[in-house]
Amino acid sequence: MSATRENKEQRLLQPGDPDPAGVVNPDGDSPFFLICDHAGNAVPRALNDLGLPREELERHIAIDIGALEIARRLSQRLNAPLYYQPYSRLVIDSNRQTQVADSIPPVSDGTTIPANQELSQAEREQRRDEVLMPYHDRIEAALQARRQAGQETILVSVHSFTPELRAREEDRPWQVSVMWADNDRFGRPVLAELQKEAGLNVGENEPYTVVMEGDYSIPLHAEERGIDYVEFELRQDTTVGDKAAETWAERLERVLRAARESYRRAAQ
Repeated sequence: MSATRENKEQRLLQPGDPDPAGVVNPDGDSPFFLICDHAGNAVPRALNDLGLPREELERHIAIDIGALEIARRLSQRLNAPLYYQPYSRLVIDSNRQTQVADSIPPVSDGTTIPANQELSQAEREQRRDEVLMPYHDRIEAALQARRQAGQETILVSVHSFTPELRAREEDRPWQVSVMWADNDRFGRPVLAELQKEAGLNVGENEPYTVVMEGDYSIPLHAEERGIDYVEFELRQDTTVGDKAAETWAERLERVLRAARESYRRAAQ
């Protein structure tokens, strides 16, 4: 057997590695459909923690801290399906299209990622095929099934962001931000409801924006399919621990339900 063929047949994910598409409550009958692209910090065993010490894999560069627990609780409150990515964004970023530079980042917020240096095209494709695409294929199949069943779907993407960066100084005062790209039909009512919350600093497309040419989930699952949606960014110093997760889940449930009512009235 040639070395090239042997390399192609050797899979990245081995027995004991997590499934690249986590699913909670897939049969939930809510109009809301939840996704969490940066839910976990798992690394395939074959990649040896990407050559990083464990503390780096606990940082925001590897995982959206607190996002998965909030999304789980929100899924339960709404009886909504939740699809999430257990692998670290440093393995391959599940919210980036593969042509962009930070799809597999060689450096993230000042940290060099040893296992991401000078990757071959075959190595990049292996991460895409075994980690990125199974996650998005499961989402796509679920959304298609809902469409065929005539089920109302509003996509809700849950992210979190670091209060501060090592690589540059940047003021990030928002506890939560609401994001969208071209379609703001549902995002605007959500923003309006969040702005009613006492003592909450709410951002609009902060500290990031949805990039149609580079982001994955909102452009491809929502914008291209014509599905209304909202993307949340929650500041990570407010997301840690059970109490914080429950507070956010309760708040987001209330906000989403109220926003859907005003959104439906506007559509009549």
